Amino acid sequence: MEAFEEKVISSLFALQDIKYKEFDQRLIPTVDPSTVIGVRKPDLRKLAKVLFKESGYEAFLSALPHRYHEENFIHAMLIEQMKEFPKVIEETEKFLPYITNWEVCDSFSPKCFKKNKAFLLERIRQWLVSSDEYTVRFAVKMLMTHFLDDGFSKEYLMLVANVSSEEYYVRMMQAWFFATALAKQYDETLALLKSNVLPVWVHNKTIQKAVESYRISDEQKQYLRTLKR
Repeated sequence: MEAFEEKVISSLFALQDIKYKEFDQRLIPTVDPSTVIGVRKPDLRKLAKVLFKESGYEAFLSALPHRYHEENFIHAMLIEQMKEFPKVIEETEKFLPYITNWEVCDSFSPKCFKKNKAFLLERIRQWLVSSDEYTVRFAVKMLMTHFLDDGFSKEYLMLVANVSSEEYYVRMMQAWFFATALAKQYDETLALLKSNVLPVWVHNKTIQKAVESYRISDEQKQYLRTLKR
């Protein structure tokens, strides 16, 4: 084992919280329980900031796949701190095939993406047609994070609507995306729902999530309930 990876693993075990480990294992059924150390997210972020300042983390980014679940968090958090967009995209695309659960996928959000949205959108289009479940989920999450506010286009709704997948974690992210879109771009997203182009499961789960949201008005929730299929 490389010295840097050894240091990462020993640091993670030093931060281990057994009760949190038991809790976290239940949240991520796609992850082998024996690979979960049990480290809380704030502690992971603090550790990643320290590790980013040290030499050797580049080799750690190349040492895929990692042994432990929390190593993947550290990997994602190291990429997030990088500032050069081309390098971040390169490291992101190397890492995406090794994401095997929603928890790492949804927490991964490189900071520099916000300032490079035009280039990011090109990559999102490619990720959306990937055969990998979590690459697609990540793509939808990035659309939700960066493209539902300023510069919004109905095209972004259709990009997600056109994703055809039977994978549970993709469909759940589609529903989360459209529920968020209802909160931010209600009229355009409502028109899409009324067109019945979404798969029935995604359509109904979107309404369920929207009805549970505090960002949707009671009047809107009442109407959305009538659209269930």
